[in-house]
Amino acid sequence: MQCLGQFVKALYDREMIRHLTGTVADITEGRIVIDVSGIGYAVYVHASSDYFTLESTVTIHTYLSVQERALDLYGFITRDELSLFILLLTLPKIGPKSALQIMQKADTALLQTSVINNDAVGLSKLSGIGKKTAEKIVLGLQDRFDEFVPLSGTHAQSSHFASYTTDAIDALITLGYPQADARNVIHNLPETITDTNTAIKAALKELGKQ
Repeated sequence: MQCLGQFVKALYDREMIRHLTGTVADITEGRIVIDVSGIGYAVYVHASSDYFTLESTVTIHTYLSVQERALDLYGFITRDELSLFILLLTLPKIGPKSALQIMQKADTALLQTSVINNDAVGLSKLSGIGKKTAEKIVLGLQDRFDEFVPLSGTHAQSSHFASYTTDAIDALITLGYPQADARNVIHNLPETITDTNTAIKAALKELGKQ
């Protein structure tokens, strides 16, 4: 079996548009237009629209999806994100739009950590990705993550983050709060909170304001 680096490189080498550097000419949720020497490229992105600024210069790593009736560009801030996107496309019934939606819900570090730790349940709880899709991701990518280089700093942070947030989310659900509300409030807690009890107390305080 090909190692991860060889596998991604084989797919990436087939691309005719590997990156774009230009001016952000338009921003809508999930898509931007990059002006490159007078040509506007529409690029689907997983980053929030708040990340981009009109008239700013950006470099986007791209994947060109060639279909019978469409040529679509998908763009990513880093090569790691692009590599993960390409890996998601190898999963059964996961196309470019589905892969992008997955990455909009779970960042690269969370996906990477969940796969390495065989934690589909945690991935589902922390991201809102459906249980069956989370299981497909974790099981389908495990044998391809052995040589995936951890993102600098973020791998450890994600592992630590998951170590208490899943317990805190479970506790809030047990108290009757919807999973989406529990997940959102836990995600938005200050980074200084590092244990389950403190997280639950802070989350209940925030939920009480709503």
